[in-house]
Amino acid sequence: MNNVLPSDIFIVVNKTILNDNRSLLTNLYQPLVGAIAISLYQTLWSFLDRLEVISLEFTHNTLLNNMMISCNEFMEAREKLEAIGLIKTYVKKESVNSYVYELYSPMSAKEFLNNPILNTSLYNAVGEKEYERTIEFFKIPYINLRNYEDITSKFSDTFVWTTSTVRNMEMYNLKNKTSRSISIMSKIDINTILNLIPEELLNHRSLTKDMKDYITKISFIYNYDNEAMVEIIRNSLTDKHTIDKNKLREYASKCYQFDNMGKLPSLIYRKQPEYLRTNKEGMSDHLRMINMFETTSPYDFISSKYKTGTPSNSDLKIIAYLLLDLDLKPGVVNVLVDYVLKINNNNLQKSFVDAIASQWKKSNIETVEDAMEFAKKEYHKRQNKKEVPKSTVKKETMKPTWFNENIEADSASEDEIKAFEELLRGNK
Repeated sequence: MNNVLPSDIFIVVNKTILNDNRSLLTNLYQPLVGAIAISLYQTLWSFLDRLEVISLEFTHNTLLNNMMISCNEFMEAREKLEAIGLIKTYVKKESVNSYVYELYSPMSAKEFLNNPILNTSLYNAVGEKEYERTIEFFKIPYINLRNYEDITSKFSDTFVWTTSTVRNMEMYNLKNKTSRSISIMSKIDINTILNLIPEELLNHRSLTKDMKDYITKISFIYNYDNEAMVEIIRNSLTDKHTIDKNKLREYASKCYQFDNMGKLPSLIYRKQPEYLRTNKEGMSDHLRMINMFETTSPYDFISSKYKTGTPSNSDLKIIAYLLLDLDLKPGVVNVLVDYVLKINNNNLQKSFVDAIASQWKKSNIETVEDAMEFAKKEYHKRQNKKEVPKSTVKKETMKPTWFNENIEADSASEDEIKAFEELLRGNK
């Protein structure tokens, strides 16, 4: 857990050549990470000395005041810059923590737009029309040189060696125009995939490191496993038993859209952001439950509720709605899903989920602990709202394990769902 305190100190180190990259940052990176993250990158850049090599030592309070943002906003923006490859962070833990922020150049437009993860994410973030405008902005104009002659001078035609002594060459650690590649974790295993595709169909030796990385990125974008990627690769083979990159991307996209009613995947926080996790230590059931909610992605969490491990499309749409439309944090979504499944007969009913989620959003619930506490309070209100004698209350065998043992949980009927929705909206 590396929550930054305003008193923590930092320096900025330039690992590259920082030219004027405004068009790259604004047109390509900002739609993915947001304006605050780009502003943080440029602010860290401004702290460098005149030679743009290294900064003086500053406190984070200086940075926060400069940008007029909170520690939480800073942490989220920094995580996005790290994930997208623009900065790298190191920390030395002491009474006052010391951080080093290494700055890296943005990718060139060609590198960015040829990266399937970034390309797909940009398309989904800005839409088709703005995406095409961006492509046109970075395109090199075409000039027909068929009737022209290349008369460019060669080095050897212009310069000659003198008789002066040629000094021995040394290797220097110099700044270079370099960008960080983005790091991902994929669920596929290339060796397993190759074992499932015979050599008669695919020339295994033709698979370069770049192609393997490309396959991994495609699997990450669409959340495909080994079996799905085998099918996609089989449909992307050429007559020469190699993989056609364009066919691979197009077929993967078509399969995903077919399964998701024409929609394409979007970038989201896959797990609870580090800065919103609890810093409590211990091995109690309660703390283990909190840790599970915080370190599990909503997709994996809902998948664990299915015996087959594959959630239904309707449940996935609800998860996407909670994460993307309502912008709830992943850990909070996990608590909400667990709560609703336990009190509503393992049914993620859209109207029921929406009523609770909207209330949590209005109440600015961002941490797992707050979500668990809020769920308990709302459940008590729901129990008190019911005008039914206690003797008629049917005990629910399934209830969240993080509820107090004396709380009785009911399966929600249609009437109760409506009553609960009205309660969450503040109606009497």
